[in-house]
Amino acid sequence: MSGKYIPPPKRGLVEASDNKFKNFLMSRPAAKNKVKAQTPWGNRDRRNGYLDQVIFDKTENLYQKVSSEPVDFGVFEDVPIEVSENTPYMESFEVCDVNSVLLENVKKMGYSTPTPIQKYAIPVSLIRRNLMACAQTGSGKTAAFLFPMLAKMLNDGPPPSTGVKTAHPVGLVLAPTRELSIQIYEEALKFAHTTGIRVVVVYGGADPRSQAQELSRGADIIVATPGRLIDFMNRGRLNLGLIRYLVLDEADRMLDMGFEPQIQTILKEIPESRETVMCSATFPQSIQSLASEFLKDYVFLSIGRVGSTSENITQEIHYVDEGEKKNFISRLLQGVKELVVIFVETKRTADFLEEFLRGCGYSVTCIHGDRTQPEREKAFKEFKSKQKPIMVATDVASRGLDIPNVGYVINYDLPNNIEDYVHRIGRTGRIGKEGVAIALMNDKNKPILKDLYSMFCETNQAIPDWFEEMYRSNVIHARRGRGRRPYRSNRHYF
Repeated sequence: MSGKYIPPPKRGLVEASDNKFKNFLMSRPAAKNKVKAQTPWGNRDRRNGYLDQVIFDKTENLYQKVSSEPVDFGVFEDVPIEVSENTPYMESFEVCDVNSVLLENVKKMGYSTPTPIQKYAIPVSLIRRNLMACAQTGSGKTAAFLFPMLAKMLNDGPPPSTGVKTAHPVGLVLAPTRELSIQIYEEALKFAHTTGIRVVVVYGGADPRSQAQELSRGADIIVATPGRLIDFMNRGRLNLGLIRYLVLDEADRMLDMGFEPQIQTILKEIPESRETVMCSATFPQSIQSLASEFLKDYVFLSIGRVGSTSENITQEIHYVDEGEKKNFISRLLQGVKELVVIFVETKRTADFLEEFLRGCGYSVTCIHGDRTQPEREKAFKEFKSKQKPIMVATDVASRGLDIPNVGYVINYDLPNNIEDYVHRIGRTGRIGKEGVAIALMNDKNKPILKDLYSMFCETNQAIPDWFEEMYRSNVIHARRGRGRRPYRSNRHYF
């Protein structure tokens, strides 16, 4: 305390406060040893070569959640594969000439043998060709575009630092929904672990201030929904002038949701020399047009029948009148111990069914577009942890989401088109695992009747007599024109 006069009455107070401060320092836990980035990316954009401790710990926790169950790759043996031209393919990740840190991360993630889309898509991307990839949902598309993106970034090294707080990413992944963006982000964290490559996710519904703060710390890969990305571009927080690698995941869904004008705006800010990958489980005419417009000299890859689903998903269908659906579902869920996703058509139905099932004693959560982002994240967390093993959802959860160990998908309300049906039931039977998809059908669902019947035939599913009769009746009605009475089942299933 030398060098400054302290009146005698206050000297004891100062000594006491000084002792309190010393005690506070002694009580604090020792700081963790900083982890150094293993590549030059850790020094880009004002970073000091060390990893963000929060992100490091988060990624380590994500590794712990990797499923230890072996993947049955036998289900992929007879999957039809179509490639538009002769391209290389790989039998294992180890044969790729990529950074050893990336290969180590792949091992931590539990990847051993690549799935068919990974087997063909990764080599195409590594030789720097544009790619349009269509594969059945649950086939491993996320790894098929993230692995080569990280591999090329690590081989190329970082571009010169900008010296400003505006983020200048090198890789960009666009996704249609918040949940899918978060899922891709978490996968990217695992691939990029300890490399020094910084991954940032931005999406609507969350606090833009915290996302802006993350961008100000530097971003090498951005995972984003189109609207929030453009918002940060307009604010000057984000510049796409250095983008080398672009991925449009679930591209058909983005078109369905009206994102095409925003995609056009984003692509105008990205150099034409970019390398682009477009992924989807379906390939409608709108996607073909988009691919021909934005992908120059691209390779088309199709795994399985485009727009179909895999045979490892057992599909069941039951005729149930609208007024009896809730009671049918309640009985159906009795004794089910696996994770269950129930798809409904409207937000109102989702809220109603959640309340009804909770009243029946089931532990259930719900997700739809009117729920806030924290509510949606909480719902997914409770569902994945099996705290609430039943989730009622609208189509906000139908695309691309990889929720491990979902045993059942129930279509309480069938969609009007087969593409949405394929995406919905793809929440089960992921990466070679088996699953069950149950559909409740009645006369209201005639728009999807023909395609659904064809899919049941194609994937060798059991077809009930009433479904066969309903299909044939509808075909005869279509041939004869109007005037025929609508089909009604005389059979009862509950």
